[in-house]
Amino acid sequence: MTEILSQSEEETEKAGIALANALPENVSLIALFGELGAGKTAFVRGFVSVLSPGSRVKSPTYTIVNEYVSGNKPVYHFDLYRLNGKEDVYSMGIEEYFSRGICISEWSERFEDELPARSLKVSIEKLDGSARKISIQN
Repeated sequence: MTEILSQSEEETEKAGIALANALPENVSLIALFGELGAGKTAFVRGFVSVLSPGSRVKSPTYTIVNEYVSGNKPVYHFDLYRLNGKEDVYSMGIEEYFSRGICISEWSERFEDELPARSLKVSIEKLDGSARKISIQN
């Protein structure tokens, strides 16, 4: 497991950049865990800036998935918060996205028992003030 201490939103974005630059070839899903306001979207913003430069990243809370396809490898950004369990996740066709590019899901707690083998888990924990602990594990 890798742990990163972030002191700001910018450092959380840099952690996303670092992961995108070191992403193993066999990963199909980055499963994000963390409470509301932990910095999940900031992390995604950094990650997407590497793989889909120029994309404007925003939370997919109401659209469920945002697609960033301006780079060499598409990124599909999911928000699972409003879904009611694994049946909803599968009915939206999430498995089809795994073979099309890199998937990143916020609120992966709602899908944790169903994560594919080729996943990385990224937990973002709020500390004091704007500090965050980012843990990355296979």
